[in-house]
Amino acid sequence: MVMSIAKNGSASAYEELRRKRMEENRKRMEELQLPRLSLALNPSPKPPKPSPMKRIKRTEVVEVRRSGRVAKLPAPVYREIVTYERPDLPKRPYSYKRKDLANRVYASDEARAAATYKAEELEISLGADYPTFVKPMLQSHVTGGFWLGLPNHWCRKYLPRRDDTVTLIDEEGEEYPTVYLWNKNGLSGGWRGFSLAHELVDGDALVFQLIRPTTFKVYITRANGYEKGDTVEALEAYFDQPKPFSKLKTSSGSEPFQFSPFSKDLLNLTTKEGLVGVVKF
Repeated sequence: MVMSIAKNGSASAYEELRRKRMEENRKRMEELQLPRLSLALNPSPKPPKPSPMKRIKRTEVVEVRRSGRVAKLPAPVYREIVTYERPDLPKRPYSYKRKDLANRVYASDEARAAATYKAEELEISLGADYPTFVKPMLQSHVTGGFWLGLPNHWCRKYLPRRDDTVTLIDEEGEEYPTVYLWNKNGLSGGWRGFSLAHELVDGDALVFQLIRPTTFKVYITRANGYEKGDTVEALEAYFDQPKPFSKLKTSSGSEPFQFSPFSKDLLNLTTKEGLVGVVKF
């Protein structure tokens, strides 16, 4: 008990002495102004600078060089650049007078049907050795725009899938290069020259026979070359084809025949016995 009291007394005396020493040291530091001096020596904080953006260096993949002789040469470019050039068509001298579009002549339905029927007969006589199709001429094909659209399914099946030069050979063996536009399925440049050289008009019918991958043999049937007596047989045979049809009876009550409308205009159907009727579509 006495020892514990002695220990407590010595500890309190030590604490008191330590407190006095710290108080004296604090007073001396204030006299020497040491806290302010330490604050003055500390550098003031600088505002942060924005870091510049780092440039990313792209590494190009080049072929590893095995020879020191070509190490200093620039790397070759292996990129393939595909260019399509429209073929230059030779110009042909044409003696052509500008047509008066206001006075252009339209073919009658009978003449148009007769020319188309004769063209289809000619197509059958050519056989099936080469692909063929019949194209009746309209005003847009032979005047004004001079653009000839071809059947889409026929082009996709037989013609190349790119813009190319398609040669037209007439019945006399003359060749006419034209520009075939694949995405539009038609003939553009060069077709005007062919049309003017052969004086094509509205109602004519052409038979195109593909004798080579990009070469057509062209046969022409004229709308103004039919005879009145032959027109009836041509119309009847043309309209007898298995197409969407209607039936008309002649005035004498004979067997009806089938016909398919050729245009949206009025169509006068006549036979040897007289007028059958006027049909509006």
